[in-house]
Amino acid sequence: MKTDLKKLPKSQIEVDFELDPEEFLKYINKALENFKIHTKMDGFRPGQVPLKMVEKKVGDENLLMEAGDLAVKETYAKFVNENNLEPIGRPEVEILKIAKGNPFLFKVKISVLPEIELPDYKKIASHIKGKEISVDDKEVEDALKYLQKSRAKFSQINRDAEKKDFVEIVYQNENINNGQEIKDRFILGEAGFLRDFEDNLIGMKAGQEKEFIAKLPDNGPNNLEGKESSFKVKMVAVQKMELPEINDKFAEGLGAFKTLAVLKESIKEGITVEKNEAEKQKKRGEILNKISENIRFDLPEKMVDYEQSRLIEDLKNRVSGGFKTTFDEYLKSIRKTEEEVRKSFMVEAEKNIKNFLVLRQIGKSENVEILNEEIEKKVNEIIKNYTKEEVEKIDINKLREYIKDTIYNEKIFQLLEKFSHQ
Repeated sequence: MKTDLKKLPKSQIEVDFELDPEEFLKYINKALENFKIHTKMDGFRPGQVPLKMVEKKVGDENLLMEAGDLAVKETYAKFVNENNLEPIGRPEVEILKIAKGNPFLFKVKISVLPEIELPDYKKIASHIKGKEISVDDKEVEDALKYLQKSRAKFSQINRDAEKKDFVEIVYQNENINNGQEIKDRFILGEAGFLRDFEDNLIGMKAGQEKEFIAKLPDNGPNNLEGKESSFKVKMVAVQKMELPEINDKFAEGLGAFKTLAVLKESIKEGITVEKNEAEKQKKRGEILNKISENIRFDLPEKMVDYEQSRLIEDLKNRVSGGFKTTFDEYLKSIRKTEEEVRKSFMVEAEKNIKNFLVLRQIGKSENVEILNEEIEKKVNEIIKNYTKEEVEKIDINKLREYIKDTIYNEKIFQLLEKFSHQ
């Protein structure tokens, strides 16, 4: 077998293969044996039809197609293994010449993981230091107020809505959600909604409807940023919100907290943990970005395309889950097509893929390994929180792969963090 490899842009390669007539004959014979197993003819038991008769019945075209397919699969796989290539996706195959008694020629184009020459990542990591974390009294007090509101008592009232009342409304605006009704609930006067909008709700009673003009925010839809727009609102309910007093009794009601001081200390510890985690992730991102900045290599186009698709799907989920509108309406509001949004994700997708490949290369350099026991332990920790019916719907193999990647990345980041402490 002869091969000729050419490197192409965007981490692709093209390989020309040539099998001499004798080599290709082996695959023709393999193809005949495959057809023989399934060929049925009168007077012969299944699988016992003579090869000459099988060949005549199958025909040259079908025989060559099967032989070519076998030859491509086997020689391509052998070439990949012998050259330690890491293909991405399926190869593009082009048959150049195929005929009995002639060399078999075909061409394969594939995307491969690029070769990455790492800089001194240990030195780079050692220069990046995290900042000390502190929690001030205001943060604790804000958290306490949030807990206080979560334990508030509500009672229906038959009077005009006032600030600090909890209101439930249904509203419409031709520029939002395609003019369809939207339900919402919030504390009046605490900027949970548009300020102009909330001011118009003051004085409304349950069951009352009202139309008014309110100013949209600077990031308003359909190019109406900061402009006035018409709203139609129905007040569904007005409730008085009674907040519990923040004291030792309040603390006891939240769990194993004997005093308010103990509760505050617990809140402070919780905020500290959250801040430390956020700082850890920030530092990890900075280390990885600094390492990546010192490396230049072609990114595999297929991986970037896949990441763009993933980012689009993520955006669609966020829009449907949190923006109270459809993705089509969202696209109209920003005056872009899905393809334009996809293109806008190019830089982010390229950065994500580059960081992924750099992290992976560091893991190879440091001989990072994942034990099956580690994966299974994590799998069991996750599925124990699901019912039997829910577990049956989970793709365990995909879950294992996800957990494997997560543990792998965590181990690499822990190594980089050790270097930063040196």
